[in-house]
Parts: sequence; structure tokens; C-alpha cells
Amino acid sequence: MAEETREKDAAAREYRTTDGPDGRPGKQEPEEQGAATSEADRLRKELEEAQGNAAALKDQLLRKAAEFENYKRRTEADFLNLIKSANESLLTALIPILNDFVRSLKLGRDKKDYDAFHKGVDLIYNKLSKALEAQGLVPFESVGKPFDVEYHDALLQIPRNDVPAHTVVEEVEQGYKLNDKVIRHAKVIVSSQAETPANPENVADNMKADKE
Repeated sequence: MAEETREKDAAAREYRTTDGPDGRPGKQEPEEQGAATSEADRLRKELEEAQGNAAALKDQLLRKAAEFENYKRRTEADFLNLIKSANESLLTALIPILNDFVRSLKLGRDKKDYDAFHKGVDLIYNKLSKALEAQGLVPFESVGKPFDVEYHDALLQIPRNDVPAHTVVEEVEQGYKLNDKVIRHAKVIVSSQAETPANPENVADNMKADKE
């Protein structure tokens, strides 16, 4: 009986997790082996789920990238088309004026009536001015106004005693604004003090120094 008990104890010790004399782990008990297998299965399942999620996210990201690239191409194409057709309304309004010029020039050559030709050109000019004004392009007056670098380019400075210094006394080329933005400065002649010699060079700098 005692011998049988010793054999059972020996068999049971074979399933315990112990380190042998050589330092290697001994055998695991059946319960521990089952727990380790279950944990491995759980981790394997979680890994497979994570890999599946990663693949789905990658696919979604690639789809979004393709959609954005298509949107970018469409936007660029629409922008180029907008640029090409931006002046369509203006050019359409100018076509009748070009026709008027052609008729007026032909009439001037055929009849040699310079008064009628002048009146015709004047009418065309007014028609052209109205067409440009409808697009937001308007001239601004400069003569009699104080010199302003935001609106004027000074070509010459001449001494005058009938107007204050730094006043625009003559407009060589008219300035224009497009929707309240100056797109061409007026080229002007500006007054200086009567005793100050005229100096056509660096006029704007000279006037700035006078003001300081």
C-alpha cells in the first residue's frame, strides 16, 4: 500500500511546473497547459481582428485619397475654364463697338466728312466708356487735386503761384480704377512753389521732402 502511494506521488510530480537540475522547466500540469492554450487562442484571434481592421482602414484611406485626387482634378479644370471665360461678358459687349469702329472708318474714307466722322468717333467713345463702366472700370479726375502717390505718377514739377504747391495742374494720361482699386495711375504734372526751380527728376521724392 505504501509503495502504491509513492508511485502516485511520483506520477503527480511529473505534471508540476518545476525547474530540473539543469535549469530547464519541468512539465506543466494539465490545467496550466489548457490555460496557456486558451490565452494563445485569444491573442491569435485579437491579432487577426486587428489585422482585419488595419486592412479595412487602409482600403478606406486609399478610397479617400482617390476621391480627393479626382476632386482636385475637377476643381483645377473648373478653375481653368473660369479663367478662360472670365472676360466673355466684357468681350461680348465690345463686339458691337468694334463693328461701330469699322463702319465709322469706312464712312470716313468714303465721304470725307470729317465733322460726321468726329461725331461718330465721339459716340463710339461714349459707348465704349459705358461698356467698360458696366464692368467696374471707371476713370478718376486728377486736375486740381492734391498730388497723391496712391493715384498719381508725377512726370514733371513746374512752379506755379496761382495754385498751392503739390497740386495736379495737368493730366497727361488719365488714371483708372476697377471696383475702387487703382489699376492705372494717372500721369500728371504737379505744381511747386513759384520760387522753387522746376525739377523733372525725382518729383515725388522732392515733394515728400518738402512736406516733411
